[in-house]
Amino acid sequence: MANQPLRHQRVVLLGGTSGIGLATAQAAQDAGASVVVASSRRERVDQALVTLGDRAEGHVLDTTDEAAVRALFERLGSFDHLYYSAGESLQLGLLTETPLETARAFFGVRLFGAMTAVKYATPHLKSNGSVVLTGGIASQRPQKGWTVASSICGAMESFTRALAVELAPLRVNLVSPGFVRTPLWDTIPEAEREAMFAARGAALPAGRVGDASDIAQTCLYLMTNRYTTGQVIVVDGGGVLV
Repeated sequence: MANQPLRHQRVVLLGGTSGIGLATAQAAQDAGASVVVASSRRERVDQALVTLGDRAEGHVLDTTDEAAVRALFERLGSFDHLYYSAGESLQLGLLTETPLETARAFFGVRLFGAMTAVKYATPHLKSNGSVVLTGGIASQRPQKGWTVASSICGAMESFTRALAVELAPLRVNLVSPGFVRTPLWDTIPEAEREAMFAARGAALPAGRVGDASDIAQTCLYLMTNRYTTGQVIVVDGGGVLV
């Protein structure tokens, strides 16, 4: 039991079919949970189910479709933990060169998608359960061209704290990753990608970039520690320090 703190529990992961979300689904399974993963792409859901095996359940879901989100949670019924990591890489670029509809689309998935998920998940979450959301260190260390990304990450932090008060005793926390090796970078040629990872890692106090499993460990902690709520946990190899 000590090695399986989520035994007999059920975890729903929106965005749980790739990268950090999939790693968190695997960590939750290793901790004894049954998992439900959802993504907007059928091929990702199918691939995730191959990885996760028979103990997992998968659904195709557009998190910007309120009716679809409501219907999914009504079908799923009672569960213990919600993890939301849906969304592609954050929008980068100068604000003067960014169409506002593009910015709204990123807010739609990452912020309003999370709001929609929490709204319709809450009636089905057990009172001793939790919500874990995803942000990023762009809120603390913005760079030129990160206006939209930083705004989304900052909004997610405020959303987390407000929810922790509103939904208590249900716990609500946010994990804020730094630079992490995930499939989001796979469009970059391998040699260039590895050189980027090496250079970024060498600049960090930890001496390397993160892996999806590093963030998954933190998500698991936030699900299992019953005295942690309203917190933003930074996992960035010391990135905000340099």
